[in-house]
Amino acid sequence: MTTPYSTTTATARFLLLGDSHAGPLGRAARAAGLPFLGGPIGAGREFNADFFDLRGGDVVFRKEEAERLYRAFLEELGVPGLDRLTIPLVATFGLSAHTLATTENWRVYRDRAGGLAPGFLTSALFTDIVRTMVRGALGFYAHALGLGLRVLAVMPPQRVPGMSDQDVFLAAQEVVRGELDRLGVEIVDLRSRVTDGTGLQRAAFCEADDTIHGNLAFGRLVLADLLARGL
Repeated sequence: MTTPYSTTTATARFLLLGDSHAGPLGRAARAAGLPFLGGPIGAGREFNADFFDLRGGDVVFRKEEAERLYRAFLEELGVPGLDRLTIPLVATFGLSAHTLATTENWRVYRDRAGGLAPGFLTSALFTDIVRTMVRGALGFYAHALGLGLRVLAVMPPQRVPGMSDQDVFLAAQEVVRGELDRLGVEIVDLRSRVTDGTGLQRAAFCEADDTIHGNLAFGRLVLADLLARGL
């Protein structure tokens, strides 16, 4: 799921950087013939905490493959770094909420019956924990905004694999969304259009034989939202 989906860059409408959740958007843009650059550059859990360093106005990804793909995208765009980007940046960093909600991560906060204390998921403690978990992603968005870039983040498919806790998933993504909104990131949030009464993703927007990702139909909805925003 980390195959990039770049197209001819002469008239690229945006740079797409993210984890595998960027894949359906990239496929939808490519199928529609919309020129863009980028795609997935790694796995979701790699883009939560400290995954990049600053080099002047640019960023350097610590994972070799992510850095290689990022440099290739910049080269195709003809710019030396993020600080020279002239098109919007669309990203999914920090928004793989199922990695934040891994059940084992929250065992220490459960009572003997296995439940979380009432109010814990709306507490300042929970908010601080999630902020800390995604500190790298928040730092990346803040840096990109500080460069004067137009930055958009795509909320994840509402899918919770067996290794994750649904309540934590839903609460954690709200914390991340709130932090991005506070920073000034534009948020693509299609939850009202793709979920059922349980709050989870409808089958029509789920990748078949997969417990995490959205499908091409989901990607098309994301793309339509971006186009409606003028990208």
